[in-house]
Amino acid sequence: MCTAATWFHRFYMRYSMSDFHRQDVAATCIFLATKTEECGRKLRDVARVCQAKIHSTDVNNIPADGREVEQCQAAILLTEEVLLEAICFDFVVENPHSYLVDIFDAVSTDDLVQEYAWSIAHDSYRTPLCVFFPPKIIAAACFVLAQRIHDGPNSPSLDARISATAPSMSLPTPPTHKPPSPDATRFAIEHFQLTENELVSVAVVLAIILDFYNAQDMEFYPYISSIVSVTPPASSFTSRLYAPFSVMTQVTSSEVTVQEATETRTPNSSHGGHTPVATT
Repeated sequence: MCTAATWFHRFYMRYSMSDFHRQDVAATCIFLATKTEECGRKLRDVARVCQAKIHSTDVNNIPADGREVEQCQAAILLTEEVLLEAICFDFVVENPHSYLVDIFDAVSTDDLVQEYAWSIAHDSYRTPLCVFFPPKIIAAACFVLAQRIHDGPNSPSLDARISATAPSMSLPTPPTHKPPSPDATRFAIEHFQLTENELVSVAVVLAIILDFYNAQDMEFYPYISSIVSVTPPASSFTSRLYAPFSVMTQVTSSEVTVQEATETRTPNSSHGGHTPVATT
């Protein structure tokens, strides 16, 4: 799934969503990833699940020999050719999860921290971070944020956790009033031996992740309240990528009619600019 999500983002770095429908591309990315990651699935099964998701129904309600499944299979095979060109036939994809496992093996951490970091790494694929930054940087950001959420609002800030030098090394304090060492909160930074430029990248990744969570509907996702309350790093200097949910709710569904939504699905055209069509 991580590989498929990476290709999905890479694909739309080269093509427009108005030219290739997201459902066709998503299904194609998943089908190709099942082959490259040695987790083979039949084309028909992928098409059935895709149709089940589109229609919000159980996959058992989708007939294997149905017309929509046949059309979905054809679209996947045709879009696969464009996808292969878009990713330059580069099938090797690294993900931040492998780096998180490396951290988990290197230090004893609370199971909840690991769960937080793992979930944040999953959610990072809902953003284009995977095509902007190396997986090591994303993993470090996920782990740092997970620790900050677990430690609570009275713990060291994100800036302190990702600073080039530990605050305790630069802030002289009397021995009897010395604050708790933040070294444990900086484990990922020191474990990967990140440079100052890489720490800047970690700050940007943290800002983008927090921006993404802040754009979600808090009533629908109440469990992310502890995340959105975290202050982004002051050194991130990143403009907002996501509009606040309150702004998005002002866009009414009446602006796009059902007929328009149907007609603007994957356009039929020749190979190159749009999803290709089968030729006889």
